[in-house]
Amino acid sequence: MNTHEETVVFETTDWKVVLVPDQLYLGRSVAVLKRPCGDLADQREGEVLDWLELVKKLQGLLTKTFGATMFNWSCLMNDAYQAIPARPQVHWHCRARYRHPVEFNGFKFEDPNFGHHILDGEMLVSHEMLRAINLKLQENL
Repeated sequence: MNTHEETVVFETTDWKVVLVPDQLYLGRSVAVLKRPCGDLADQREGEVLDWLELVKKLQGLLTKTFGATMFNWSCLMNDAYQAIPARPQVHWHCRARYRHPVEFNGFKFEDPNFGHHILDGEMLVSHEMLRAINLKLQENL
């Protein structure tokens, strides 16, 4: 997972939100639980409540900054089990969804499958674009 400081959107007591290089969905990020925890059922009550506040904050931030219409959240952790030994870590993927194209930093982000499941595939952006996205988000924190 990409954890360069330039891609950290914000942190809470228990979570760190990081932009990922795949920006097929503008603002796509991952919220990672800070303490080692490999199963959703092993989360502490305070971590779950902190996550709920994180969801409100991140969704508000992406709506204010880029005009996100809705959000898809997922916690799959499949990749962790491709390694031996497996090393799962509780984390949530956030994909902002947009009814209309969003132009940012000279690029047009489009969501042609809006209102349906996310598309397979990815759109890797440069580190400079990630930094620009994060700087814009930081303006609205």
